[in-house]
Amino acid sequence: MVIHGWALADHGETDEGIEEIRRGLAQYIATGAELWLPDFLAMHAEAHRRAGQAAAGLSLLADALSKSGRRWIEPELHRLKGELLLGLPEADTAEAEACFRHALAIASERGARMLELRTATSFARLWCVSGRSGDARELLAPVYDWFTEGFDTADLKEAGALLDELASSP
Repeated sequence: MVIHGWALADHGETDEGIEEIRRGLAQYIATGAELWLPDFLAMHAEAHRRAGQAAAGLSLLADALSKSGRRWIEPELHRLKGELLLGLPEADTAEAEACFRHALAIASERGARMLELRTATSFARLWCVSGRSGDARELLAPVYDWFTEGFDTADLKEAGALLDELASSP
């Protein structure tokens, strides 16, 4: 139910998706299982981000970060926290940048290339909006260039489109 709810939110049905994730999480927690809880909380936080509910997403993410038994998802949790901070009515760009830096460091250290790409894309987007297109390009291009296949995936398409946009920026 959680994954189906996340998919609904990803396809624009955010209210229905959030409700399905909430129900699925309640059922999952009732079983006493914990293994996938950080992942499911991150999906719930992402759905709230898509719905423009950054504060609710940050609350869920705080819970996910406190349950860091699943270390592989840690860079994604910090990246998502940065994205949610940018979605607040008064965006905290300094803290978001710190989250992106932390996520990049962890992903790079662990060789988690796709998570590194996803974070570099988020970070580059922030810098592009902040008028730092050159820095954004320097950050994202080497991470993107590491890949030799998979260019039809959403993450690589998004990174490639941003690089194209940055190439035409002064």
